[in-house]
Amino acid sequence: MSHLLWKTLVLSPVVLGVTVLVSARAMATKVASYSEDIKPKAAQTEAPIAANASIFIQIEQPKVNQQLVAQKTDENKVLEEVNRYTNEGKNQNSLSQVTSVSQFSDVQPTDWAFQALQSLVERYGCIAGYPNSTYRGNRALTRYEFAAGLNACLDRVNELIATATTDLVTKQDLATLQRLQEEFSAELATLRGRVDSVEARTAELEANQFSTTTKLVGEAIFVATDIFGNNTGDANNTVFQDRIRLDLQTSFTGKDLLHTRLAAGNALAFTQVGNDGVAINTAEGTQSFQIGSTGNNGVIIDWLAYYVPIGPVQAYFAGTGGIHSDYVPTNNPYFEDFDGGNGALSTFASESPIYRIGGGAGAALTLPLGGSSSFFKPSLTIGYLASNANDPGPNQGLLEGNYAALGQLNFSVGDRFSIGATYVHGYNGAGSIGLFDGGSGNPGTIRVVGTNQANTLLNPSSSNSYGVSAAFRPSDKLSISGFISYHDVTGVGADDDYEAWSYGLGVALPDLGKKGNVLGIFAGAEPYARNRGGVFAGTGNDIPYHFEGFYKYRVSDNISITPGVIWLTSPGQNSNNDDAIIGTLRTTFTF
Repeated sequence: MSHLLWKTLVLSPVVLGVTVLVSARAMATKVASYSEDIKPKAAQTEAPIAANASIFIQIEQPKVNQQLVAQKTDENKVLEEVNRYTNEGKNQNSLSQVTSVSQFSDVQPTDWAFQALQSLVERYGCIAGYPNSTYRGNRALTRYEFAAGLNACLDRVNELIATATTDLVTKQDLATLQRLQEEFSAELATLRGRVDSVEARTAELEANQFSTTTKLVGEAIFVATDIFGNNTGDANNTVFQDRIRLDLQTSFTGKDLLHTRLAAGNALAFTQVGNDGVAINTAEGTQSFQIGSTGNNGVIIDWLAYYVPIGPVQAYFAGTGGIHSDYVPTNNPYFEDFDGGNGALSTFASESPIYRIGGGAGAALTLPLGGSSSFFKPSLTIGYLASNANDPGPNQGLLEGNYAALGQLNFSVGDRFSIGATYVHGYNGAGSIGLFDGGSGNPGTIRVVGTNQANTLLNPSSSNSYGVSAAFRPSDKLSISGFISYHDVTGVGADDDYEAWSYGLGVALPDLGKKGNVLGIFAGAEPYARNRGGVFAGTGNDIPYHFEGFYKYRVSDNISITPGVIWLTSPGQNSNNDDAIIGTLRTTFTF
């Protein structure tokens, strides 16, 4: 028997099986052209959570992370084409080889094509199924899918030839095989050519990539904002401000992450003026994008931090710019976005003020408690941050300068409820700008939140702060979160002791109007201190309420526009001062 006849004998049963395969998949359905664009998978649409957070509510960390893509260069076209091919591959639902027809949950022995499928799977290994153990035999398939299946069978034929296993065939089988080869020759050639092209272009990308271990993630915020309210309105003008952050994210093991973030900005907070014409030294209404401003867009490294798992423990190390919300769950989803460009407008609505006490350089650990239950997940987080850790001068440094030590018990129940109980012990030396400074050793740092009475430290002081934060998600379209904090401050001089309070409640409606949109409403009292004597006697003893509403509209995966309003009552804890209203239009670009 000649070599040609040997091959034809081998191919015949495969041809019969492929013919059944075509019938079972209802191939007569008209299939769209392959050249049509395939929409990429939508990015996450909810607010990100810290890498080690035990919070249940999945949001989008991030904020998620996207590689920096420049303008339309030849390299970018290559990258876009590779991504397109990848998405097309995903669109095929990841077909995988099976070894028995019983693995298909939707194929029954009573099905008319059962015997043919059984033969193809068990004798020739030509049939692939989907990850959910289905075959989907009643679904139409594209010519490319059929070409891929035919190619798999041809590969199997080569194996059969190599092992000298065959059955007799008929001339009709050979004619069918020849017709199939001729009809799908173009598709098979296209597939082979595209695979070769992708391999060549991938090799080119690997040879010219920015880094094998580092991704560049960027964010640019452009904001038009103004404040209204008699003297305060007269003292301020409409402004256009910006802030840019470029984060180099490096992983050495695939599980760790080093952040080296460059920042620049020109945002300044508004000056509020009382009815007596004197400026109110307050941080009420401070917006999150105004934190970390470098003045006239000068560039600095504003954050250097490293996350790494050590056994079951998640460790965090900050070289500069560390804050407590970097490593501990804040339990305020959709309001806290960890970047200031996608969540609430104000620093107050973003997170509990207890996390704004101190900052800088230091370390933290999050330890899981109890078993590995996926329903109840308790953990303990401890951390220490020093504001002037790099300063070797008197009363400075890692241990003798300003610092804040945090401990928090975290609990999450299922994926709907989480709660945290927080304690922070802080020390602020002479010349500190305030209790809620977010780490005054950092360039551009200002008082982050609260009134002058709650912030001002007349002498070196120690503080003990206690807080509770919680989040509840009754449905995928509704999230409720809130917090309360109490602060007991003790100074070394007379009339230095005082107490401060703060509380807030927020309601978020994610995906309102469009997937990725968020409507947020928040109300509460920024940190305030009542009945302070001495220089604060008569300066105001009212509760300063804060009301805020915003609507983040997601234009695309990388652009969002957020209009919002902040209403402040009794600024400076004085009801004689006119209310202040801040209007903001924020545009955020992420890349």
